[in-house]
Amino acid sequence: MASNVKPVLGYAIFYVKDVAKSVDFYAKAFGYNVRRLDESHRWGELESGQTTIAFTPKHQHETDELTGEVQVPKSDVHRPPLELCFIYSDVDAAFTRAVENGAMAVSEPEDKKDWGQRVGYVRDIDGMLVRMGSYVKSPKED
Repeated sequence: MASNVKPVLGYAIFYVKDVAKSVDFYAKAFGYNVRRLDESHRWGELESGQTTIAFTPKHQHETDELTGEVQVPKSDVHRPPLELCFIYSDVDAAFTRAVENGAMAVSEPEDKKDWGQRVGYVRDIDGMLVRMGSYVKSPKED
């Protein structure tokens, strides 16, 4: 019998070079509170509402053989097939904060009339692309 209960997105997990550094970077650059950083520094979590942002090392003996090794983009002109978007009421201030705390600026915030969002892009300390955007407004709201 199939369940009608919809799943909850529990984690967005980043595979990173240094868990402690990534947790610290995201807390400072994007304004999140650290929920947990285990003593081994092999797992860290940030409080972000219903879905936890988590960090773990790129290579793990527990999962590399089971699910395969993590593949990273070969350069800044490549990106993974996943994008994280943080929503802010003041995208410009959030973008400035991220860059001041070590994020690499990719694209300054600008209004995207096509989809009704103010958007800027940065790369984190592991090269992951992060969109910083406003809430999406319908064209009728302008």
